[in-house]
Amino acid sequence: MLKVNVITTGGTIEKVYSEQTSTVENLDNQIDRYLGRLRLPDCDVSVVPLMNKDSLEMTDADRSAILELVEKMLSERSAVVMTHGTDTMVQTGRYLKQALPDLKVPIVLTGAMTPLGFEGSDGLQNLTESLFAVRILGPGIYVVMHNQAFPIDRVRKDRETSRFVWND
Repeated sequence: MLKVNVITTGGTIEKVYSEQTSTVENLDNQIDRYLGRLRLPDCDVSVVPLMNKDSLEMTDADRSAILELVEKMLSERSAVVMTHGTDTMVQTGRYLKQALPDLKVPIVLTGAMTPLGFEGSDGLQNLTESLFAVRILGPGIYVVMHNQAFPIDRVRKDRETSRFVWND
């Protein structure tokens, strides 16, 4: 049985529409509801909500808290999937890579360009692909989005196309 810890940090994947403010905001954790729709045989998934922030608002203290939680999970030898805002996802991944040079399992960062539950959302696809990716990828840190897996040192967000691309 594969053990996967899913860390939620916020970002677009977890944003919801607020009727009070007429804006899209990070209010509550949405991942559990969507994981319940998936068939995940032989996979023990635990969701650990850490924060619920837009990644542009993340601080060094937030990244330090992410690292501390990841280190705890790595002591269990479990794979890690992290939902994260796409604007600073690569920055967080590189921070983790620098701090964790001897990984024994994959760590996958994923998110969405459109929130879960919104028409045309890529969130459920990216979450599902990330859960598959931690089964087949070797140790390391990756971004998994839109049917692709990128090593953290070879990826960047292309804002013009709203997708992640190879950074050679």
